[in-house]
Amino acid sequence: MSAAVARPEFVSAETVEIYENKDLADKLGSTAVPQTMINDRFTGAGLQPEPWFLESLFTLKEPQGDTAQISGEPQEKDLVIIGGGPAGLTTAIYATRAGLDCVVIEKATLGGQIAITPLVENYPGFMRIGGKSLVDLIAQQAAQYSEIHQGEQVLEVKRDKQDGKYYLKTSQGIYITKGLVIATGVGNRALPAPGAQKFYGKGVSYCATCDGYFFKEGKKVYVVGGGNTAVTDALYLHNLGAKVTLVHWKESLRAEARLQESLKQTGIPILWNSEVREVKGDKSVRSLKIENTKEGKTMEVDADGLFVAIGYVPNTEIARMLGLELSPEGYIKTDLTTMRTALPFVYAAGDITGGMKQIVVAVAQGSMAAMTAFEEIQGAYKKTVTKT
Repeated sequence: MSAAVARPEFVSAETVEIYENKDLADKLGSTAVPQTMINDRFTGAGLQPEPWFLESLFTLKEPQGDTAQISGEPQEKDLVIIGGGPAGLTTAIYATRAGLDCVVIEKATLGGQIAITPLVENYPGFMRIGGKSLVDLIAQQAAQYSEIHQGEQVLEVKRDKQDGKYYLKTSQGIYITKGLVIATGVGNRALPAPGAQKFYGKGVSYCATCDGYFFKEGKKVYVVGGGNTAVTDALYLHNLGAKVTLVHWKESLRAEARLQESLKQTGIPILWNSEVREVKGDKSVRSLKIENTKEGKTMEVDADGLFVAIGYVPNTEIARMLGLELSPEGYIKTDLTTMRTALPFVYAAGDITGGMKQIVVAVAQGSMAAMTAFEEIQGAYKKTVTKT
């Protein structure tokens, strides 16, 4: 839309509210927002940073996030923070206030998992707040202190053995930094069932907040999972008016007790010991094959939508570039009192370190990483100055 406003002679744009234009939504098979189509060609689902949209505008393909031209001199920083979730943003606040020159690099949009959390009820200071609202408040505060670059992807990172600094090449520039904080978080674990990827954005979703409203008028949806996210999604969809069924592969949930009690009060049915084996449909999801693994029976049920919340996969691209040691589950190994990794002046914070995936934990680790980085970078710099 911004491109059409800036250069109407080259670009025209139209915003379609699919909830008010159901015939068009059905024709396109669209049950997720936002979706971008250029010249009737699908170019991406989800909110895109501006550089990614521009890439898709010129290529008419889904953006890769790594094709921007790099220009200008390398930027020198005390600390580069990779990841714009609660951990990364908190690191920026604390490190900049301590006196370090920082930049936050986020390849997608700010917020991480919290941005797609329908409701947060356990963050101190807020009885109830939407996840997106909370992360917006944190981002606004962080922006008062540090540069924040959205839509910028790290393509390469390495350490110079002579000066000990880290050199980063991104989709938009080159950085030379004394220290790094990796706060890249986690991504949603994909459902390993035939049809799940085919119907992503066409009835299959990993974000109830983003796409739930489409199913509000009594449509039949299934939520897969048994943790806090799955139960929260089920409650959210139920409150919208959808007919919700929870599918869990065990015979007990791992969600916290208060959420389980809320689930019980709503009367949302649960299919225990069950797994989705196939997602079927035409332009969008129409049915699911679900197996009861305990009884060895499979049934096919009508469905308008499927929401998946079966865990996370750590985003370890940066860690692998640096050769950092990972846990068997794929998380970065750190000293949890200082957030140091095995490499000097490299720290990790938030969900990427494993353990409890809670906002307060990410925020705490971000502050610890910032203060450790400040003490060690300042200490090393003063020693260098003294020697010279």
